[in-house]
Amino acid sequence: MTARTAILLNALALYALAVVLLMGFVLQVLWRELPCPLCLLQRVAFVALAVGPILNIRFGPRPSHYAMSLLAALAGFGISLRQVMLHILPGDPGYGTAVLDLHYYSWAAIIFAVAIALIALVLLFERQFETMIAAQRPPAFAVAAVWLMIVITAANAAATLLECGFDVCPDNPVRYEMLQGRQ
Repeated sequence: MTARTAILLNALALYALAVVLLMGFVLQVLWRELPCPLCLLQRVAFVALAVGPILNIRFGPRPSHYAMSLLAALAGFGISLRQVMLHILPGDPGYGTAVLDLHYYSWAAIIFAVAIALIALVLLFERQFETMIAAQRPPAFAVAAVWLMIVITAANAAATLLECGFDVCPDNPVRYEMLQGRQ
């Protein structure tokens, strides 16, 4: 795999992460399901997972960039698995609405596990690290993926600020604290 192919794969990974974050945002805004603190941590892990591909697009593929994403995926997997374990008892309805019979945190665990496997697989192709292409401009497709992640991350950060304010997020949020204030 060449460095150019690696950059295109990293851009595709960013688009996939954008879809995951956008789906969580849609659940929050359109279905009026406020994310719990563990859900918010999973979103942070998805954003952290995107750091490696963003750096690979900007500076060229490097093992250290993949390592950052791998660590983020491991952390996200742990966080989502913790939430799965909280709702594993029979009769527990889970948190939020299920999408295709799985809750967001179950999907997150699966996606983080897949990300770990894919990052390990991509690291096997050493040829991508031989040629440095940092001086070349990344393709517009890749640049658009970076900007899409930045916009979605900013929207999620703003929504989290509205939900939690400058205080600790409630365990079971029912309103946007910044919009209604405390009663």
